[in-house]
Amino acid sequence: MIRTKFIKKGKWRTIESFFNTGGMAYFRNPAGASIKVRYGIGWFGKDRQKQKLTGTSYKRLTVGKWSLTGARMQIKVSTDTEVTYDVVPAESPLGVPSIRF
Repeated sequence: MIRTKFIKKGKWRTIESFFNTGGMAYFRNPAGASIKVRYGIGWFGKDRQKQKLTGTSYKRLTVGKWSLTGARMQIKVSTDTEVTYDVVPAESPLGVPSIRF
C-alpha cells in the first residue's frame, strides 16, 4: 500500500507502528534522509536497520511478526517534506516494491 506523509524536519518521526505483527516498507526519497526501526519502549528501546536514502535505489525496513514490545519505523529529514513509501505484509515475497514510485 503506497502511503504519503508530511514529515517535519529535525527529530526522528514515527511513520508506521507494529505490535505483535510484522511488515516491510520500501523507501527511496528524499535523498539524504535517514530511516530506522526502533524496537521497545523508552530507555529500553533499541535502534536497528539504520539506513540513509540515496534517491536512486530502494531501501527496505523489515519488522518481524514477533515484535511483542512493539516496533516503529522512523524517519529523520533535514527539511520539511512529503515522504512516499510502500508498506507490505511481512510475508510478502517481493524484493522490490510492487508499484514503482
